[in-house]
Amino acid sequence: MKIIERLELGEYATFKPNKELPRHRWFYFKEGFSRDLVHYLLKKYDVDSGDWVLDPFMGVGTTPLTCREYGVNTVGIEISPLFKLIAEAKIMDYDIEDIKKYFNYLLSYRKRIDLNGIHGLLKKAFPKPSLIDILRIREAIENIYEGRYRNLFYLALLSAANKSTYMIKDGSKLRFSKRNIPPFIDVFRRTVNMIIRDIIEMELKNVYYYLYQGDARQMTMVEDESIDLVITSPPYLNKIEYTTVYEIEYLILYGDTRVNPLRSYIGLTFSRRDFIELPKIIDKDLPPAAHAYFNDMYKVLNEIYRVLRGGGKAILVVGQGIFPDRIIPSDEILAKLGREIGFRRPEIWVINRRIAVRNRTIKIGVANESIVILSK
Repeated sequence: MKIIERLELGEYATFKPNKELPRHRWFYFKEGFSRDLVHYLLKKYDVDSGDWVLDPFMGVGTTPLTCREYGVNTVGIEISPLFKLIAEAKIMDYDIEDIKKYFNYLLSYRKRIDLNGIHGLLKKAFPKPSLIDILRIREAIENIYEGRYRNLFYLALLSAANKSTYMIKDGSKLRFSKRNIPPFIDVFRRTVNMIIRDIIEMELKNVYYYLYQGDARQMTMVEDESIDLVITSPPYLNKIEYTTVYEIEYLILYGDTRVNPLRSYIGLTFSRRDFIELPKIIDKDLPPAAHAYFNDMYKVLNEIYRVLRGGGKAILVVGQGIFPDRIIPSDEILAKLGREIGFRRPEIWVINRRIAVRNRTIKIGVANESIVILSK
């Protein structure tokens, strides 16, 4: 197994570069990687217009959107209905006059909003006038018949709400700070106007793209040996904040956080009936959560191997698992699992190194963030 340092790629593995890019900036997704990383990998591996790129952990759609910019066919799979909606909204084509027509309708919609029965977390997250406006706009959006425009305005609603809230996403939890924040309607107007400018500015190529809500462990919608390149970032071992930090978005859109399937996904729950016999390279002394994670990821890697064409590559951005008593080398274990499945020449690029501590002061060790490259 080849392990090399590529620390110059570290920032590419964050969402920060996307904050200034048209369409990519419509929704900030701190767990995501950047368009720059996808663009770099498409160029490095000579992907051309007839090829197909898959992201089985699509998130909010950085990989498929970049593929449309680049002119490459793409498939995205995402378990979360929220993230899949956002990804679809970012990648679709729109008519500017239709957007303006629906926008005027939303701003003119008038209906009394009753806050009785509204989840307490929403009441805590927004000033009362802003919450009323958010719920009123949401109700108006539900009346938009055309699905792509309905989803586009749902995205604008969520993006604007995130900029006019007392809520702060702080690591693995939400915290609230009573501070001066702009009125929601003002932010919503600016957000939609930004979206209109971005659509005019950013050219998307005419390619095939398919986005699915589904499970990366069972990619039945993807045919055998139909994919040339996989670019993805599975959930990191023992990092589960994405199951809680998007509760506000789920409440705004669905009125309930229980529709969030991430709560039972990729190592978060584990039962013996789901257990498969892992290769002996897996240390039996690993914590149960790690066994569950690698059990799930072994299924994912088998599916990736099935859908890749011969000569294709799978590229996974992963982080090592941090536990109170140790750091688990997830990158190396996933590379070894890939080799057991049949992938050739696994390679690991170490792109970030971070000090891991517990109780804020006790050093556990240094945890790597890496890109694992598997060749079929």
